[in-house]
Amino acid sequence: MPLVNLYKKLSPFQRVIIALILGISTGIFVGEPAGHIAVIGDVYIRLLQMTVLPYVLVSIIGGLGRLDSDMASRIGLRAIKVIVIMWLSVMATLLLLPLAYPNWQTAGFFSTSMIAEPAAFNFVKLYIPSNIFASLSETIVPAVVLFSLLMGVALIKVKNKETLLTLTTNIGDSLMKVASYVAKLAPLGIFAISASAAGTLEVEELGRLQVFLWVYITAAALLAFVFLPLLIHWATPFSYREILSTAGEAVITALATGTVLVVLPMIIERSKALLAKHGMECEETDSTVDVLVPTAYSFPSTGTLLGLGFILFSAWYVGSPLGFDDYISFVVMGALTAFGSMAVAIPFLLDFFDLPADQFQLYLLGSVVTARFATGLAALHGFVVTLLVASAVLKKLKWHRMMQAIGLHLAVTLGVMVAAGFILKSLIPYKYEGVQTFESMKSMNASASIDQYNELTPLGYFEQQLPRLEVILARKSIRIGYFDASLPYAFRNKDNRMVGFDVELMNQFAKDLDINISMIRIENKDDEADLLADGSIDITIGGHTITPKRALEVTFSDAYTFHTAGLLVSDAKRDEFSDLYKIQSMKTLKLGVGSSKYYQDMVSEYLPNAQLTEVNNVRQFLKGQYEDVDALIYSTEAGSAWSMLYPNYSAVIPKGLKLRAPVAFVLPKGQLDYVQYLNTWLNLKKENGFQEKVYDYWILGKNPKAKKPRWSVMKDVLGWI
Repeated sequence: MPLVNLYKKLSPFQRVIIALILGISTGIFVGEPAGHIAVIGDVYIRLLQMTVLPYVLVSIIGGLGRLDSDMASRIGLRAIKVIVIMWLSVMATLLLLPLAYPNWQTAGFFSTSMIAEPAAFNFVKLYIPSNIFASLSETIVPAVVLFSLLMGVALIKVKNKETLLTLTTNIGDSLMKVASYVAKLAPLGIFAISASAAGTLEVEELGRLQVFLWVYITAAALLAFVFLPLLIHWATPFSYREILSTAGEAVITALATGTVLVVLPMIIERSKALLAKHGMECEETDSTVDVLVPTAYSFPSTGTLLGLGFILFSAWYVGSPLGFDDYISFVVMGALTAFGSMAVAIPFLLDFFDLPADQFQLYLLGSVVTARFATGLAALHGFVVTLLVASAVLKKLKWHRMMQAIGLHLAVTLGVMVAAGFILKSLIPYKYEGVQTFESMKSMNASASIDQYNELTPLGYFEQQLPRLEVILARKSIRIGYFDASLPYAFRNKDNRMVGFDVELMNQFAKDLDINISMIRIENKDDEADLLADGSIDITIGGHTITPKRALEVTFSDAYTFHTAGLLVSDAKRDEFSDLYKIQSMKTLKLGVGSSKYYQDMVSEYLPNAQLTEVNNVRQFLKGQYEDVDALIYSTEAGSAWSMLYPNYSAVIPKGLKLRAPVAFVLPKGQLDYVQYLNTWLNLKKENGFQEKVYDYWILGKNPKAKKPRWSVMKDVLGWI
């Protein structure tokens, strides 16, 4: 009972903070098993999302519907103008936040998201709801907002609307009560989310999250102490000190309770008092305050919009920062989706920009801190919008001074974010480990027995007359040739062992036949056909593409994977080569290509303006020995592996470039039984999932064995499990 009484005495904010601390402590104590309670957090998230869109619907309709025609004409256009200018200013502020993110070297394995077809942007479905109930069920926020705005405006001139307005009020109040019931579960939900995250998140991920929190807090301080009060100070008769002192109590109350709703009456009262102090109180300004405060509450505030900065952070976090072309979409989509809660907006935008959905869990972990700042900013936003519009109604708002204040704020934000970037980079330890990660890769399974084969030796005359498969089985060894620079298909790791996608397949092929393998490096590619023909080697590996001319000299197996054409470019040029149309419009363009004329001709069809330079050694290109070459046409799968060794380069697939090349093993001509057997084996390994596992490991970098269990007190200190 004493604990129950103590719990009741705690404020909601104190309960959430305690739940957060207990959750993190539990995750550290238990470790990975804490991830099993993530389902409780998912339930809490769904309950939060449940009432959001219905509340947006009725609150916007009711808030606008209460206006009469005269009041709407006096207030409407001025309010819209002020709100839109503030929205654009905050969104411009968000675009400056990435300047504070440290320029850490990052690179990773190939990702299937690079070749996934982006979801078609259906503007009509997104903004124009043919069925509002379908839009509600599919969580299409912009469509719901547009419908609500049109309904609210139409309701202004409807007679006998009191019943409907009462209904919207009652439904809104009911939804708020449901939300308050759900809010009581916040300690349980936050505990589950934080325990699961603390038990499963890697140290590097936690380190990167603090980058978001520091940048968020810095941006919130700039908006609270520069942007919002400066607008009032420069553009209205009110002073900087007056707005902060008048709004202070409401801001602190909103911070403590976690909701702006409870301070709406306080905002109305204090705004009217401040207007009266300056002799600006009249029927028009009283009506402005009475209508605008509850109506503006239904629209995105400065605090709400600031939360959208997580999308920019998430893009940086996963190593795919939004390009300049994405900024317009971010501004428009961000402002519209912010009409709902962040619990709806963030998942929607993550999906829209093809970012991992599980990043939302990271957002929720940080939201325990950021939500309080957002609520305080929302309360201050209510004061500022109301006083700006009231001043505009009395023609005492200096629009040019307002724009000057915005310009000054953006200049200050620019400088602060650049400085914050230097500070965060120096204070937060970070070390790029991509080279070690890649070079440390080992075979998934035990290697087949290895025969030493150091010198190329042709088969004897009589052996050359026999079927090659019969020779291999009789010798109980297969001779495998490979070329240099064949990442990630055939290369030597830091232990000087041959590893890679193709090597893994060959190891399994040899084990299935109960034979050994012999590996030998081929120096000259022009000798390949002759070496295969005379039996010096039985097969060559290394991610070889099938071309018509080579098929005249050797035999290819069935394709077991594909090379996706892309570009290897320096990080500094990444945005320049993000779109095929941009590349085609370049006046001077020098591209590196391989030696195959077949694929050179394909490149020329896509990029007729490009001057092609043959590059036969990718490592030399990455070391800067082709200074006049702007980018190298290369396999994105292989290029991603190379970029891990040379993180100043990136493998990109320009939007609009759709070119794939089949990859196969190279076999001697005229050995039909051998080729048919290998194709049958490849098909078996495809059907039983082995090829997919090898692809996931060597191409996508998915290595369950390499992931060590998270350290925990229960396991590593107490030894309970």
